[in-house]
Amino acid sequence: MLDPEGSVEHQPASSFPKVLLIPLAMLLAIATLLLLAFSATRQKEPDFYTFKVVNIRGKLVSLEKYRGSVSLVVNVASECGYTDSHYKALQQLQRDLGPYHFNVLAFPCNQFGQQEPDTNKEIESFARKTYGASFPMFSKITVSGAGAIPAFKYLIESTGEEPTWNFWKYLVDPNGKVVKAWDSTVSVEEIRPHVTELVRKIILKKKDEL
Repeated sequence: MLDPEGSVEHQPASSFPKVLLIPLAMLLAIATLLLLAFSATRQKEPDFYTFKVVNIRGKLVSLEKYRGSVSLVVNVASECGYTDSHYKALQQLQRDLGPYHFNVLAFPCNQFGQQEPDTNKEIESFARKTYGASFPMFSKITVSGAGAIPAFKYLIESTGEEPTWNFWKYLVDPNGKVVKAWDSTVSVEEIRPHVTELVRKIILKKKDEL
């Protein structure tokens, strides 16, 4: 077609047919949403501190309060052959390293040998009065098998180590990741160097940030 000046009329050239622009925009939007969902999933990847548990007074609490510190998670019992030596050593460790950078987290369990038969109130009274236990204690639970609470299932899945008796010990770093597990036969003094090293790293990091 000629314009009034006799030249050929040129239509604006489009590099992409308009009919394809809408589907393309929709695909981009979907891709963005999927990326955001994937990022959110990665951010919410569970660790030990993402769980909630019931404390020994019966109150639901979040383990998130312990994030940033080292935790030694132990399934305790009041009438076990390991009770006296472990409670004394655990309290000494708590006294030496806690509570700002480290805590023993004690979970009473009656699953092995029926050696934690008392009520939560009686268990707490025993631990506080007999050993001066100042570390956090939680409600009596099941720590292995189908009935294990989610927090302990996470510990087991992370280490491949499932409690078979009282006083199993799981070392958790400040980010909620499980470092190592030890069974009842390993004393608290044997694992103290592992705990101390993690606490030392926290202190050094805080000094560097000052």
